[in-house]
Amino acid sequence: MSAPDTADVVVVGGGIEGAAAAWALTARGVADVVVCERHTVGSGGTGKSSGVVRCHYGIPVLAEMAWSSLRVLEDSLDVLGDDVGFVRTGYVVAVGEGNVDALDANLAAQRAVGVETGRISRDDVAALWPTARLDDAAAFGWEPRGGYGDAYRTAQAFAAAARRGGARIRQGAPVAEVLVDGSGVAGVRLASGEEIASRAVVVAAGPWSVGLLAPLGVDVPVTVHREQLVLVAPGVDVRGVPVLSDLVSLQYVRSEPSGELLVGNSDLSRPAPADPDHYSDRPEPAQLERAVEKIAHRFPGLPDAAVSRTYAGCYDVTPDYNPVIGPTGVEGLLVAAGFSGHGFKISPAVGELVARLVVDGGPTPFPLTRFADGAPLRSPHPYVGAGEMR
Repeated sequence: MSAPDTADVVVVGGGIEGAAAAWALTARGVADVVVCERHTVGSGGTGKSSGVVRCHYGIPVLAEMAWSSLRVLEDSLDVLGDDVGFVRTGYVVAVGEGNVDALDANLAAQRAVGVETGRISRDDVAALWPTARLDDAAAFGWEPRGGYGDAYRTAQAFAAAARRGGARIRQGAPVAEVLVDGSGVAGVRLASGEEIASRAVVVAAGPWSVGLLAPLGVDVPVTVHREQLVLVAPGVDVRGVPVLSDLVSLQYVRSEPSGELLVGNSDLSRPAPADPDHYSDRPEPAQLERAVEKIAHRFPGLPDAAVSRTYAGCYDVTPDYNPVIGPTGVEGLLVAAGFSGHGFKISPAVGELVARLVVDGGPTPFPLTRFADGAPLRSPHPYVGAGEMR
């Protein structure tokens, strides 16, 4: 029987967060990194991301992470060596009368951590989105550097950069077990029976992180929610319109390179629990009907618009809709999961945070212990009706 493989760090999961962690680790000089991905890089939730890029968060550390990540996405050719498909369109957030004070407070908090953002007038939004109805929105925020990107391409770029830094990306290598001994984490065992010995393991396997960590007594409170995306053929050329976060109708809209509009849901009042290995990619009639009604209400200037296609993806969601990034209580074992729909836009900063925790240790803004301690992360200025997604 051959001796087990070894690595300085094993990353479990080749989605965007695992790939970003490998990139950041190698950038810090940790060359002996192995990423174990059960299928192919970006083949899980990453490939279903809607790709919106924004810094509009009520929790300042998320806004700060999104802001630092934006510069990586904007300059990906220089930083990662690949174009990740980022398109700068600008980002508009529209709120109703009851959320104007929260909007102003959040914009001020975002500016305090460096984000370029501020109020924009209804007339200015009408010029940017001439087909939209805006009379039921009371105020608008504006990020000129917002837009959208391609999470799958970004994960591939992280993985390629990590490979150039010495990392090994093992695809088709599902992890069956995280190994521990009296000193802490000891490595992983693959489904094939092969073992990789390591004193540093990062579990970044999205919703599958829960099952990998539970046998070790590590409770990661992540549930899986199915989210449906709708692609609309607008009937007119709307390419280049800014991303619109509609916190009145609770939807978000962005253009696609094809000329279609991608429409997502911001209403968290009807969560749809799902099995990430077995969920329907087809629309539920009632959900699709609600989406069509919202689209028709917001865009009366698109009379010939029609649904062209739909698909569904899954969010790995924590109770406070913020990720868990940090120690698990087992020496050397970290988790990065529960990104709740925020993962793409903050992924460069997530990779850098994971690398810092592995190499230097120290505190994390997203500790697992906050749930047991009754200290969830909450926005100081939440939007009424919009849940925890902003």
